[in-house]
Amino acid sequence: MPAYHSIFLDDQGVALIGNFPLLPLRTRTRGPAYTLPPLPSGADETDIDPNSESYDCVDEILSLFRANAFFRNFEIKGPADRMLIYGILFISECLSKVKPGMSSREAEKALINTALDHFAIPGDVSFPLNQAFEPPRDRQDAETLRQYLSQVRQEIAIRLHARLYPGGVGPSKWWLSFTRRKFMGKSL
Repeated sequence: MPAYHSIFLDDQGVALIGNFPLLPLRTRTRGPAYTLPPLPSGADETDIDPNSESYDCVDEILSLFRANAFFRNFEIKGPADRMLIYGILFISECLSKVKPGMSSREAEKALINTALDHFAIPGDVSFPLNQAFEPPRDRQDAETLRQYLSQVRQEIAIRLHARLYPGGVGPSKWWLSFTRRKFMGKSL
């Protein structure tokens, strides 16, 4: 069975830094990403139709994480797959910070701190997948990519928390069962 690839592979006109896409996000976090419209009121944020205009790469990353976490190899078919890989690696890092006895508030702090921590971008020596990612052309592109990835990381942390603590109760043992999995044998 092959790994699941991004549905955003066919999107035209997506800005790239190196070969990393700057896909639109449904977010309230400040950053360089184009902002998608919010979900309709009363919509379930954990179950969004991929055909919705509000469906973004973070929704896709969260929905495909569990299926793709088991693969040690992943064929990259385009820039959107690189976003998927980065998001899956970041979720793995986030899950390692949440412990079974944590309250919702403690986990929220841990996830947000993980999102805001200093992190490597493609081209940095400590970035784990430099062989699959091109570095930014210049310092300005590097700063834009860092801001965009910070925005993505914060949005993933917020939405992951909602899944880990559905209704404020948790953490979900089902999600925590993936804490020891390493996608492609890597971690961020």
